[in-house]
Amino acid sequence: MKIVTGVIGNDIHVVANRLMDLSLNARGYEVFNLGVNTYLEEFFDAAVETGADVLLISSLNGEAEGWSREVKPLKSTYKSLDKLIMMIGGNLTVGSGNAEDIVPRYKKYGFDLVCHQVDLNTGLDMLEDYIKEHRAA
Repeated sequence: MKIVTGVIGNDIHVVANRLMDLSLNARGYEVFNLGVNTYLEEFFDAAVETGADVLLISSLNGEAEGWSREVKPLKSTYKSLDKLIMMIGGNLTVGSGNAEDIVPRYKKYGFDLVCHQVDLNTGLDMLEDYIKEHRAA
């Protein structure tokens, strides 16, 4: 299974990005890591170019929300991405916030899976469960 990943926007958390890359590879995914400071269009272009099954966006500085509001309208311009699984994780808000408020907001933006302040392995377990559920359907 192919995954495009990276850190969105003006975020330079390279260590967390590298840990994601290593964990995804250890779980057997074919990873296309775009690195840090990645714009939304770059994620979608890479998903098209690689034929990715999953787009996993990371944010650790909390600025993801400003970028994420454009996920649904931008994704709709890429006809070949209808079945792309959209996932975001990390610290998804500036300041304090709780998952009960943040998760539904990001789902409205177009994400299938939202992991606000969830540890990496738990988030990847959630992804694997999601894939299993949707393959069976």
